[in-house]
This record gives sequence, structure tokens and C-alpha cells, in this order.
Amino acid sequence: MKNSLIVQKYGGSSVANIDRIKSVAERIARYRKKGHSLVVVISALGDTTDELLKLAHGITASPSERELDMLISTGEQVSVALLAMAMHKKGIDAISFTGAQVGIITDRSHTKARIIDVSADRIKKALKQGKVVIVAGFQGVNLDQEITTLGRGGSDMTAVALAATLKAGMCEIYTDVEGVYTADPKIVKDARKLSCISYEEMLELASLGAQVMQARSMEVAKKFSVPLHIRSSFSNKVGTIISKEVKAMEEVMVSGVAANKKEAKVTICDVPDRPGIAAKIFRDIADKNINVDMIIQNISRTGYTDVSFTMPVEELGRARQVMERIVKDVKAKGVIYNREIAKISIVGVGMRSHSGVAAKMFEALASKRINIDMISTSEIKISCVIDKKHVKDAVKVLHKAFKLGKK
Repeated sequence: MKNSLIVQKYGGSSVANIDRIKSVAERIARYRKKGHSLVVVISALGDTTDELLKLAHGITASPSERELDMLISTGEQVSVALLAMAMHKKGIDAISFTGAQVGIITDRSHTKARIIDVSADRIKKALKQGKVVIVAGFQGVNLDQEITTLGRGGSDMTAVALAATLKAGMCEIYTDVEGVYTADPKIVKDARKLSCISYEEMLELASLGAQVMQARSMEVAKKFSVPLHIRSSFSNKVGTIISKEVKAMEEVMVSGVAANKKEAKVTICDVPDRPGIAAKIFRDIADKNINVDMIIQNISRTGYTDVSFTMPVEELGRARQVMERIVKDVKAKGVIYNREIAKISIVGVGMRSHSGVAAKMFEALASKRINIDMISTSEIKISCVIDKKHVKDAVKVLHKAFKLGKK
């Protein structure tokens, strides 16, 4: 790579303790020696965010989202300051900033805010002065000057947004794995690291449960064609390049298998089958900022129907409050919650030009006597809701059926 501006993001496992922070500082120093300008985005140390959330829920089961943002945004302030100190010890001029200080402006949503603008003026000024710029990931500030956070994996969003704004030559995402794999290597022993993958495929995999990248950050990367390199902070090996789709990618029918066990299914029973009911149900849910994924409405035979949908299990608590009111408002008979589900998916741009993919997926699951509860498709993915206890078997059988293992 020619000398240029590089944005690097280091996740919590990469800066989990003092030794790892020093290791990150050493890697940054090597890039500096090669003549690169650097903007470094850092997550909170290790499990800090989870520990802060645990403290909050020790006080109250329903903490204020504004106060949660005030609390959990502090984790990244600790890590950026420590990394700046580590750089200073190496004789490298570095400066740390919060999201607010570098002009990351978000909407008014708390705990999962969306970035609406990035000025980055202070970053540009510091880069001109020859400094390494270290930015707290996962956070910003809204127009009311309230601190906001960007949701799980939000440091990915910070890095991609800054790379887009600064027109960086590369955005490197450092994590605890060596790249993007055809399946979770912890489940499938012969899972293969992909040398490259398209924005579209990575967006689907991220939204379907792959833990490598935040899905929303992939939307921004795709929109602004931000070049991404997913790699390990514990080695110097080349990882996975995420880029625009190229012809060779279309030759591969399926690129990967993803599983998400953090889903819940909600079924509203015996809903009157008349126009406007579905709109009423999902408008009330949307107004509470609850994300809904797969939706199925059964065909009415008696004037009543069941409506089922999935959502992140972490939002089930808030959804229950809404559901009770909805059931009364639409005069439904009741509501059933199921936390014991998982979503299993296959993804690949090659699906556009290959037939029989769905049949092959269903046959593979049937061979292990895995029942399918719900099905959702797009041009490049097929997802099935199954019983959570079958996830590992489902991932393994699909990985084998589509011959995704190491050659």
C-alpha cells in the first residue's frame, strides 16, 4: 500500500489490558515508520461495557437510556487516554479525543444512535501537525449536546464514518480473529478464511449474526466505498478484504453460513383479519424504536389470523409492554413469546445466478431432522428460524452441504 491516511479500529479484546495496549502502540509505531498518517479508533477495554451495564442494572432493572449513555461512554475515554500515553512513551506525538470533540453528530436516539454528520475538523488539524489521532469509538453527541452511543459494535461505525469523511486509503478493523470465515471456526473446525468478500455479502452476514462487523457500519462502508481490511491484532497475517463485488465472486454459490441465537419470536394470536391491523401493530412497535426482522402472517380461514415476527431478544422486555396494549387495541386473543429460537442463514452473491440453493438448504436441514419455523429470503441470502438447540448441527450440515470447508 502506498503511504496514505489509514484509519485503524481496535476492538475491546485488542486493548483488554496494559500489555495489549502497549502491543497496539507498537503496531501503530511500525505504521508511522512507514510514513503513514493514522487515525485510531478504540473500543473500551475488554468487557468494560458489559461491566458498566451490570452496574446499571444492579441499581434498576430499567435504567434511563440517557443515563446509560452517560455511563457506558466512559469506557472508551479510559482506553483512548491510555493508548495516547503509550504512544507518548514511544516518543510519538499523539492526542486522544472523545466522539463529541471530533464532531460526530448523531440523532436523538439513546443507546443506538445514528450518525448524521461528522465534521472531523480537530482530526484534520491534528493530522496536519503530524500527530497520531486517537478517537473514542461507539459514541457521539446529538444536537442537544447530549452524549449518545451507537449500539453494539458502534466502534466499527465510528471507524468507517471517519474513514469515509477523511477519504482514508484504508480502514483496518482489528479484532481477535484473522478475518471473515465461511462459518464460526468455534463451531466448524474446517471453516475457511475468505481472502475477499463483497460489501453486500458482509452486510448480510453481519446482520444475520456474524460477530465480525456491525451491520450498520457495513451500510456506510458500502454507500461510500470505504476499503476495509478485517484482520487480527495478534498477528501480522493478511486478513479479509471487503470491497465492491467483482465477477469472480459470482462464481461462488454460497460464501458463508451465519447463526444468530440472540433472537426471539413473538406471535399475536387470533388477530381480526381486516385492513389496517398490520399497519397498526407495526407502527406501535416502530414508535418504540424496536427493530423487527422476519414477519409472517398466516392466511385467514375464520376471519382471524396469527401474526408472528422476530426481534433481538434484548428488546423483548420493552416489546412486552407494547404487546399488551396492542393485543387490547386490535382485540386479539393473546400473545406468545419464544426465546428458544435461532436464525440460521446462508449468504452469497452467486445465488443470483445459481438455482436450487433453497432446496439444497432445506434438504440439508431435513437430513438432520431440523424443523424450519419461518423462512425469509433476499437475492443473496436465505434465513430460517429453527429451535436454538439445533444451531451447531445446522451450521455444520450447511457448511458441508455447500462445500465451504478448506480445500
